[in-house]
Amino acid sequence: MGANFENKYLMNKFFTKQLSIISFIFIPIIFLWHPNWLGFFGIQPYWPLFWLLPWSMINGSINGLIFGLFLGLILDALTLDNNFTQIPGLIFCGFLFGRIKLNSDNLVGHFRYGLICSFGSFLCGTFYFLQILFRNFSDSNYLMMIPGVKNILAEVFLTGFFAPFICSQLLRMFKFSRRKF
Repeated sequence: MGANFENKYLMNKFFTKQLSIISFIFIPIIFLWHPNWLGFFGIQPYWPLFWLLPWSMINGSINGLIFGLFLGLILDALTLDNNFTQIPGLIFCGFLFGRIKLNSDNLVGHFRYGLICSFGSFLCGTFYFLQILFRNFSDSNYLMMIPGVKNILAEVFLTGFFAPFICSQLLRMFKFSRRKF
């Protein structure tokens, strides 16, 4: 009975310590799953920012930059179009998010997550859109940019709307996993 209890304790301790990495694995799954019921005009929130914001706030700018790079590499490997990359936006957001200090006021913090993730989504969407624009600059028609801008704005809205719910839970989970046992 004692050995069984000890094994359960060690497994629980291992999973608790590795919650951030385990949740990191779910980002590509959600990115590929693309649940339509969470969309707006066929656009989804920018899922990687929900994980990157709380993780970078806890672990700092350099770690945010590194995991922004990893997220970008993973998501670029999953997409069929390898001409454009999500790496610059995620690196930049990971670095910026790491510069943000944790706040003790929970209500303001929840709304702040939405604003910060909206800004990050705008940056990532703009970096991606600029890559497409520069690649197709010679044959681009300026009326073709309107759907791209609409997509960026819808993504910014959805990311800002869901961020207070998701980021606050992830931040609580990451803080819990960092505690010493």
